[in-house]
Amino acid sequence: MTTDCRVAIYSQDSLGLGHLRRNILIGGAILEARKDSNVLLLADSPVAPFFQLPTRMDHIKLPSICKVGAGCWEATLLRIDERELSRLRSDLLRDALLGFRPNLLLVDHMPGGAQGELLPALKALKQAHPNCSVVLGLREILDAPEVTQCVWETEGAYEALRAYYDRILIYGSKGVFSTCTTYCLPEPLWGTHYCGYVVKHDPVKRGKEIRQAVRLPKGRYVFVSAGGGGDGQFLMRTYIQASRILGPNVDFATLMAVGVNAPPEIHLELEAEAKGLPVRIVPYVDDSPSYIAAAALVVCMAGYNTLSEVVYLKKKALVVPRSGPSAEQRTRARLFAQKGLIDVLDPADLSPEKLAQRLVEDLRRNDYPVDNEALPMDGAREAADRLLELVREGAYATSA
Repeated sequence: MTTDCRVAIYSQDSLGLGHLRRNILIGGAILEARKDSNVLLLADSPVAPFFQLPTRMDHIKLPSICKVGAGCWEATLLRIDERELSRLRSDLLRDALLGFRPNLLLVDHMPGGAQGELLPALKALKQAHPNCSVVLGLREILDAPEVTQCVWETEGAYEALRAYYDRILIYGSKGVFSTCTTYCLPEPLWGTHYCGYVVKHDPVKRGKEIRQAVRLPKGRYVFVSAGGGGDGQFLMRTYIQASRILGPNVDFATLMAVGVNAPPEIHLELEAEAKGLPVRIVPYVDDSPSYIAAAALVVCMAGYNTLSEVVYLKKKALVVPRSGPSAEQRTRARLFAQKGLIDVLDPADLSPEKLAQRLVEDLRRNDYPVDNEALPMDGAREAADRLLELVREGAYATSA
């Protein structure tokens, strides 16, 4: 039995960067809390690990898959049989976990993994290392309740939760959304805990410094972001068209981060469409909180990470949630708007004319975000504390 603290994290992230960033922040909080810890990240994002990993954290890259519908996946890059790819990923997960011998496994988002690929590894791990604790980490909103429950029943996720999991962590606030009740989650032995939102707490850079980094002129600017960039092209094209409609009324610059997952040709197409406009287009920014903090307004989708950063930094944001296939972003945008934290433009109403109107209105507004709706934002540290509780309990059980 190892005397150090070994934590494995399964992070499935086919489209954006949200799961990857959350898990790296939580892993970093574990490493900070316990100097004898090591973290192994099992990730399949096409750009993994993307973010700089802290010392004593490493990663194994699984072949990437992409969600094409509720419970339906296909290979992102490899052109091999779907069943062969699923078997390959499942074997890699089982062998990695048995070889690493973690004290704790944190599983992100899907109790059985994508298409149940994690189930053989969970069974083997519990047999070989029965004192290894297994924890499910969930963002606060998954999908429409009936969709999630149907997929979880079909894939055996509820059964896996009852059979293998010791604790559930929810990266959100029960006061915003009751994840447990909505998705009928069973209560594991060590309980379910709402940890608050997971955001990066590092100090932001000065506005002058970040303007110089991307060659923005003096004065106010709007930061336009579509997260990882897998599906934000329509929003960005509409924004450019809205800027043309405003014409001489544009008294602000724009920084547009296309997203690391956006196809390379999209960047070139957007630059051509924005020619002559005060719009600076970059593939991505390394330090999104600093660019959000310095902006007069953020125009974005309703992904977990972006909205968490916007709320944490108390910035004005005009949010256009993803229209589908998941109801996650529309639900989050509606709940945050009801609390006066953001402004929302329904994707069905998105047009250059409507966006131009709302840009001008939101830049003038000072009635949001409201000051009395603070959300818990220490999710990474709280999650690390809850995880390390189980590591200590496992060590005690081993020595007893």
